[in-house]
Amino acid sequence: MDNNESYVFDNGVFKLESDVKVGVRSKALNYGLGVFEGFRAYWNEEEQQLYGFRLRDHFKRLKECAKITNLNFPYSVDQMIDFTKQLLSKNHLKQTTYVRPLVLNDSNDITPNLKDPVVRVIMYVQPMKKRVMKDELTAGFSSWERLNDNMLPPHSKATGAYMNSALAFLEAGNHGYDEALFLTNNGHVSEGTRENIFMLKHGKLVTPPTSDNILEGITRETVMQLVRNEFQIPVEERSISRTELYGADEVFVSGTAMEVTSLVEVDNRIIADGHEGNLVKSLKELFFSVTTGKNDKYKDYCTPVYNN
Repeated sequence: MDNNESYVFDNGVFKLESDVKVGVRSKALNYGLGVFEGFRAYWNEEEQQLYGFRLRDHFKRLKECAKITNLNFPYSVDQMIDFTKQLLSKNHLKQTTYVRPLVLNDSNDITPNLKDPVVRVIMYVQPMKKRVMKDELTAGFSSWERLNDNMLPPHSKATGAYMNSALAFLEAGNHGYDEALFLTNNGHVSEGTRENIFMLKHGKLVTPPTSDNILEGITRETVMQLVRNEFQIPVEERSISRTELYGADEVFVSGTAMEVTSLVEVDNRIIADGHEGNLVKSLKELFFSVTTGKNDKYKDYCTPVYNN
């Protein structure tokens, strides 16, 4: 897909991407005053159907994030779902695709405040079969701490907040790791640069609570539900120390980009036998059956794009 010839949603209008401009004076560009979402639409080859995954939950979160940052916009969740279906259809996409909606403060005033009512909603698409090309990743804890709720709300997917992730990711790459992990200011494990983290230990799946400055991932919630309901493994939300991870039976991350991916090494410590574990293997298979609309039990999570 040629990005310049793809269609983009821009404040209620579908335009060619080459015709969509953000001004040099825009507060969104100058100060990162905006929030965003990210989700996938999964292609089902057998049905020749594209399924948007948990669209309602993603747009509910986008509305909440916008409200937190005083970026209220006029479209309802149902309208955003309809716009998404139209956008994917107009681009004739028949492959798994990433969708990125943004809500921006597009005022040209030079003052970094959020009072200006100039709110712009943009949404674009990017074919993405698999974001992470490796099934087994290495990670290290960053010297950069995770943002906390009294700095910049970590529960809001604020565009400017991702400088925190970018710095940590750069540091991890310079140290030879595939990914960076964050600690909170009191030393608890928080999350990765773009994903939530889980560890399997003593027969339980453990993940950090929201109070440890995580983003409440929709993939995270899906993973917790699938593990409880389909594998009958108890799931516990509690604070985790970094050293607990070293002795875990399995460690993995989840997110729209990462989906479900194993961490086989943390801080140069090999996790278990250093390979993708049995839980992750089974969970990935189940997860893809759910996201592609092949699992009738979770069909409500999938919104069909095309009227076959």
